[in-house]
Amino acid sequence: MAEERTRVDFNAPRSLVERADQVAEVLDISRTRLLIDALQERLGNITDDEEFRRRMKDAFYDGRIDFGAVEVVLGTEEAMRLKLLRESLDREPAEPELSGSLPADEEFYHGDVPAWSPDESDSEKQN
Repeated sequence: MAEERTRVDFNAPRSLVERADQVAEVLDISRTRLLIDALQERLGNITDDEEFRRRMKDAFYDGRIDFGAVEVVLGTEEAMRLKLLRESLDREPAEPELSGSLPADEEFYHGDVPAWSPDESDSEKQN
């Protein structure tokens, strides 16, 4: 299934655009492909950064961003963990509680449910 596309229009310094065009030409890809790849890499790096994750969590706990924003950036599992923790902060005694039901495995893993199976290295570790 093809992902929905959104057109983005922004202004950038001419020298940066020219540089991107030259790199794209050498790589034999479009400027759009180069920018998408660069943005994906940067977002991957920033979401792995502990300082950014702390700031995102603070924004969620403070109510500046919602569950959906955390889910889009950090993933469903992390968003649900933060939701449970936030809901337990004001409770006496503090105890995580989920309202509603958990998503089905297919929904949580976006259709690709991982399966664990022991391999030889696991068997060797036990012996």
